[in-house]
Amino acid sequence: MLLGRLGLDTARIPHADRHGLICLDRGRLEVEDGCLRFVTAGGTLAPGDYQVPHQSVSAILLGPGSTLTHDAFRLLARHGCALCAIGEGGVRLYTAPPLGPDSSALARRQVDLWSKYKTRMEVARRMYAMRFDEIVRTRDIEVLRGMEGSRIKRAYTLAAERFGVTWHGHRYDRADPMAADLPNQALNHAAVAVQAAAAIAVAATGTIPQLGFIHEDSGQSFVLDIADLRRHDVVLDIAFGAARKAATSRESVDRLVRTRAAEIFRKRGVIPGLIDAIKSVLDLREEGESAAGQNPDDPAPEAISDAE
Repeated sequence: MLLGRLGLDTARIPHADRHGLICLDRGRLEVEDGCLRFVTAGGTLAPGDYQVPHQSVSAILLGPGSTLTHDAFRLLARHGCALCAIGEGGVRLYTAPPLGPDSSALARRQVDLWSKYKTRMEVARRMYAMRFDEIVRTRDIEVLRGMEGSRIKRAYTLAAERFGVTWHGHRYDRADPMAADLPNQALNHAAVAVQAAAAIAVAATGTIPQLGFIHEDSGQSFVLDIADLRRHDVVLDIAFGAARKAATSRESVDRLVRTRAAEIFRKRGVIPGLIDAIKSVLDLREEGESAAGQNPDDPAPEAISDAE
């Protein structure tokens, strides 16, 4: 199989010793002399010909205007480097073949925590604590959702005041999305963008998108859980900033949201931060010590239903 032509006979580096993500766009990803190279006319990187350290990164995020060769696919697969096809700056995730982590530890931990009601609630409580920066003592999912609703409603009002946007409340009709005012349209587009960032983080960590701790019915339940961790800050900053600009711009609110989201993702390190958040919410060693002793065959309280 022409060993060596693509560097296929070299040893792989464990993901624990790698450096995370590389974002590439507007160029060609190919292989030369067993090395991965990226030739770009200019985008995220300045114009030039770059050698990509595929053995020392966990995932490559390939943005718009890019092509890649079959040899590049093969090289990435051989070294366990995930390839995610994304929108500008990570505001969409189009595909992510499961070639990421070389360990199932996070996925197994997720299944273990999800499979028992008590630990599932502990993860949900930790997520709310991360969002609102306070200890959440209740173990009732409906109480948690009520707390979220009141805080988010207040956050909408404060964000609108901060950006000088007229706000008449959160109103959105899925059947007729264009009927909403600009701030509500922007909120919807911003939520989709942050959900894409969360999907990239879930793909990069090899966790299971279907197994959510707050959301349940969706095939992207865990993605929605993780996206909600930045709903109160990143989503609102993207949405209300874009809504303010849309009032005087000829560009569509969707495009303005994507552009602003890509900028905020880059400046704030949103995707790496969500990866760290996944590792944090699935690390319940303190609470889990007592929860782990629960018999998984014990009858659990009513299952957590899908959040609105």
